[in-house]
Amino acid sequence: MLAQFLQFLFSGATVGATYALAALGFTLIYNASNVINFAQGEFIMLGGMLAVFFTQSGLPLPVALVLATLIPAIVGIVVEKLAIEPVKGAETVTLIIITIGTSLVIRGLTAVFLGKGTHSLPAFSGDTPIEILGATLMPQSLWVLGVTAVVVVVLWYFFNRTLTGKAMLATSYNSLAAELVGINTSKVLFMSFAMSAALGAVGGILVTPITLTSYDVGIMLGLKGFVAAVVGGLGNGLGAVIGGLLVGILESFGAGYLSSAYKDAIPFVLILFILFFMPRGLFGARVTDRV
Repeated sequence: MLAQFLQFLFSGATVGATYALAALGFTLIYNASNVINFAQGEFIMLGGMLAVFFTQSGLPLPVALVLATLIPAIVGIVVEKLAIEPVKGAETVTLIIITIGTSLVIRGLTAVFLGKGTHSLPAFSGDTPIEILGATLMPQSLWVLGVTAVVVVVLWYFFNRTLTGKAMLATSYNSLAAELVGINTSKVLFMSFAMSAALGAVGGILVTPITLTSYDVGIMLGLKGFVAAVVGGLGNGLGAVIGGLLVGILESFGAGYLSSAYKDAIPFVLILFILFFMPRGLFGARVTDRV
């Protein structure tokens, strides 16, 4: 029983770390612009698909992974400049529809240029499982958890110890006041889209050797990342990480102890529960007046 419990825990924490990266992406953009970006899942998909494409093209793995992170970041900037900036200040529903439309465009272009097949990446450090109290942990899972932990620390340092990070935080609290003290809020917005897209791509790259990837995986990954962000408290970075891990672990336990048929339904049952009883999430979203 302990081995089974640990197996489900390891599996859930691994996929939950990917949801956490997606949730952090939602949080970054929401804090900078009050936009909920439903194209976030497509950046996860792009990271995995581009990593496969570049490795199959013969590029060394490190180069392929860097390009698979940078290109989605550039796509994020393009999305912000072409789709979000022209309608700055539009109604929330309008912005949501625009991001959904953007996700459809990205998915369609990916299907055309990279194909509709299912792909995988080789594990970064082999496939030999590590045994822990009867449960097995794949080395790739350690990569997922380790890189996610490093990303969280780097983001904490960025927002608390750098001028650019503090400018982004100031914009999230009050964009008008930030502009009055000389902060370029337009620059902050496209930086948040670039960082969000890069975070999603990193998650896609890390999880592809475990779960495979294709042009249409971004839909569900993005929705689960959104669930994680809401569960943790939309706008709360720490909540996004904990929400992602919680969603992944509950999903894994539900699939293991109940039925795998309920695997994708569990996050949405969880978000309904949270919205009914804790509408601001586990850690409570920021409450600010936006002018």
